[in-house]
Amino acid sequence: MPEKMMKTIEVDEELYRYIASNTRHIGESASDILRRLLKLENQAGAAAPPAAPAAAGVQGEGVRRMLDSGALAAQDSAIERFMTILSVLYRENPVAFAQASDIKGRKRIYFADSEAALLAAGNTTKPRAIEGSPYWVITNTNTGRKRNIVAQLMAAMGYAHGLIERVSQSI
Repeated sequence: MPEKMMKTIEVDEELYRYIASNTRHIGESASDILRRLLKLENQAGAAAPPAAPAAAGVQGEGVRRMLDSGALAAQDSAIERFMTILSVLYRENPVAFAQASDIKGRKRIYFADSEAALLAAGNTTKPRAIEGSPYWVITNTNTGRKRNIVAQLMAAMGYAHGLIERVSQSI
C-alpha cells in the first residue's frame, strides 16, 4: 500500500475540541475522525471500519479518584495542580499519553522527553519533569493555557468531555 501524503492544517480551538471530542478510541487520527464524521470512504474505496470503544469502566478512574480525593484543592499553586494532573494522566494510560503529547502551540512545544529539548525550543519555558513519566512539560504559561493544554491532551487521549471540563477547571 503506498504511503499517504499528510498535510498540516490550522483549525480554531472550538473546531479542534469538536474533532477531539469525537474520538472513539485511543490513537484514532484526526483524519480518521473526520472521515467518519463526514462519511467519507477510505482510499481502498471501502467504508472505514467502526472503531472499537475504549474499555468500559477503566478510563478515567484514576482521574476521578484524584478529583474526589481533594488532593488538587489542597495544592497551593496552579503549577502543582497542573503537574499532578499530568502525572495521573500518564499513569492511567502511558500509551495514549505518548500519542497525545505531541500537541503544540503556535510557537511552542509543550511536551518533550528532556529538559534540554524544551529549553532549546524557548528560553523562558521553565520545564519540569512529569513525576513518574519520561516526559517534561513547560510551566511558564498562564493558568488558561495550562487548562487548554490539559483539555487538548485529555481529548486526544479519548476522555469524555464532562471529565475534561472538570479536570481543566480544577487547575
